[in-house]
Amino acid sequence: MGMFNRLLSSYVGFFGSINAKRQRLYNNAPKGALKDFLAVPFPQPSTPFEQVPILAVDFETTGLNAVNDKLLSVGYVNMQNKQIKLGQSYHQVINTGQKLKTDNVLIHRITDAQQAQGEPLETVVENLLQALAGKVMLVHFARIERQFLQQACLELYGLAPVFPIIDTLALAKRRLDKRDIAYDPSELRLANLRTHYHLPNHFAHNALNDAVATAELLLAQLSDQHQEKTPLKALLF
Repeated sequence: MGMFNRLLSSYVGFFGSINAKRQRLYNNAPKGALKDFLAVPFPQPSTPFEQVPILAVDFETTGLNAVNDKLLSVGYVNMQNKQIKLGQSYHQVINTGQKLKTDNVLIHRITDAQQAQGEPLETVVENLLQALAGKVMLVHFARIERQFLQQACLELYGLAPVFPIIDTLALAKRRLDKRDIAYDPSELRLANLRTHYHLPNHFAHNALNDAVATAELLLAQLSDQHQEKTPLKALLF
């Protein structure tokens, strides 16, 4: 019981600190999309998963360094009550103003001509922040989305936001680590995890497709573990 209480206290402390930081950032944020996002409290940590408003998000980027590389496309889809709301989805290519590298184009399949017709970074980030307000971000491999979104906000607004995250890769790693036997890190890839849960192949490296694929994976992970009633605090990255 002592260990459980310490774990619960750590989650409560996390949410207390993240909401306190959200409030501090709100006080210093310029008027606009970021301030509006920071004005909305995050869901309570005790909220059952099925009641948590979630936005599954994926980015395509020009590289892996959030400082030197750029956001190239954003895709997201809403989740609520264990349902993926395909009618509440979004996909947009961003005009980075830079010529794309050939090896990068081979991965995400976005051409210079396509990005030239894309929206400005500010427009896409504003849409994302509006959609994300009051929700938990769902991703696969949180480092990319967290760092690139924070860097974009630094460039646009001078502040990096905080936000709660569920990471399907982290959830899978926890499950594998509990077995206490060696495993191949490739098992944690989105496509391989979907195969493990008998989910169909998807067209990878398209931001919206990957966001939907991540949402489907989360539902499979929780169903497999009989965790539909799991509180949010047990899922956070």
